[in-house]
Amino acid sequence: MPATTSIRIDQTLYDQAKADASAEHRTIAGQVEFWAKVGRAALDNPDLPVSFVAESLASMAEPREHAMPFVPRSRAA
Repeated sequence: MPATTSIRIDQTLYDQAKADASAEHRTIAGQVEFWAKVGRAALDNPDLPVSFVAESLASMAEPREHAMPFVPRSRAA
């Protein structure tokens, strides 16, 4: 199990994390960690839309057996 550290956060942010965590089937800590990872990746890749970064990180966290194979679209001639 990874080491954990307690931190203080604003109650409003906690409440938002709690609501989003429920909708995304994550723990509150997991939701805050996801937001932090999205923020870090977005800062590291400023040319990418934040929604793309978030969706990419979420897909990377899914079990491999749930992955769908990539099927490229055919090009119009």
